[in-house]
Amino acid sequence: MAKHFLVCGLLLMLVTTTIQAQNRSGFGFKAGVNYSANGDYIETIGAVAEKPDRNIGYHFGIFGKLGNRHFLKPELIFTQTKSDYNSGSFQMQKLDAPLLAGLKFGPISIFAGPAFQYILDTEFEGINIDDIESDFTVGLNVGLGFNLNRLGIDVRYERGFGHNEAVFLNNNGVSMGRIDTRPDQLILSLSLVL
Repeated sequence: MAKHFLVCGLLLMLVTTTIQAQNRSGFGFKAGVNYSANGDYIETIGAVAEKPDRNIGYHFGIFGKLGNRHFLKPELIFTQTKSDYNSGSFQMQKLDAPLLAGLKFGPISIFAGPAFQYILDTEFEGINIDDIESDFTVGLNVGLGFNLNRLGIDVRYERGFGHNEAVFLNNNGVSMGRIDTRPDQLILSLSLVL
């Protein structure tokens, strides 16, 4: 547990220091919804049509921005994801720390960069989670944003660089299956620059 707080503290210090150094360009708050898939998006379209909220989660956090036409944008985001299955619902809480580089064209911007993920908690209804390969993983964010004065909206796609499986055990300690804790995500965010 102390390891979790140490990593969270270090990430928070890194982002806070970066944001304070970037006050010339701005910092702010963001929040939104995310859709996660523990498999191929194309394969899940039918399931989404039947139950649209099955893999909907949320996120909120802070960000900094340095630069105007060319910019760097570090973020520290708390994310809650959910994936529904026939046997129950898998929920995960994590800290995401994307470090994005982008290019602005008037009110439109494009951006990409690595996204660092630290898993805080995982839960599957009625089933014990034995082990996750790693609490810390790296992925990629690619997205498009629209800004109007201090308000912004962006949509992005997040993809993990590798799989990070969680093993589920029944009450007798027998393995029941595995789920990738580094799913693909579509992320929609609203932001406010202070």
